[in-house]
Amino acid sequence: MATSCETPAISDAEYQARVDLAACYRLAAHYKMTDLIYTHITARVPDEPGHFLINPYGFMWEEITASSLVKIDVEGNKAASSPYRVNPAGFTIHSAVHTGRSDAHWVMHTHTRSGVAVSCLADGLLPTNQIALQFHGRLGYHDYEGVALNLGERERIVASLGSHPALVLRNHGLLTVGPSAAQMFSNMFNLCRACEIQESALAMGLPLQELDEATMRRATGQIDQMAYDDGDVQLEWDAHMRLLDRLDPGFRD
Repeated sequence: MATSCETPAISDAEYQARVDLAACYRLAAHYKMTDLIYTHITARVPDEPGHFLINPYGFMWEEITASSLVKIDVEGNKAASSPYRVNPAGFTIHSAVHTGRSDAHWVMHTHTRSGVAVSCLADGLLPTNQIALQFHGRLGYHDYEGVALNLGERERIVASLGSHPALVLRNHGLLTVGPSAAQMFSNMFNLCRACEIQESALAMGLPLQELDEATMRRATGQIDQMAYDDGDVQLEWDAHMRLLDRLDPGFRD
């Protein structure tokens, strides 16, 4: 039984999920993916159906630790004692994905400058560079319906995401999912980077070099080979964790 978190009766599996989720928040802060205290990264609590971990509302992401994360239910209500507030309205999008996709154990939503910029374009993310090709044919789009307070929107969000690893919330931001913290975070890191590259390319005001469909599909398959079969995603995650331990290992507390 792990004892590093203050919350009583936390299993080793939950503690590891807390450490990984706190790491995601710290990494997002380090890579400048934050929007002050807003947006969320959430994780299913292992072996506790219907329970999730979320950031304490009001904390900057670089402040979050394993023990400060709040356990909530599918409606965003606290499921365990915590001195911290949660933002139930902010969990609307996450609850939709967690309940609608059995493989979406981890969900990340951002309002990065470049991500929001691309979400405002009618054509969305363009398949014009190698990083963007990771999402070729694997990126959903969801039309803006206002601030995500309407629980009725959850089914439409799930339908827009489909089986994809990522979703562009039009006029709003980005969302990625994964079976692990490593996969979810890698998806978001690369999606944000693809949006930044597109923003820079369009700012030059010159014609974009287009790629043919066969080349795009071949590149997407090659990227998959490296990410999954060659284990690059896990290597990335291990490197991220070493970085955090050098910067401030307090996220594990």
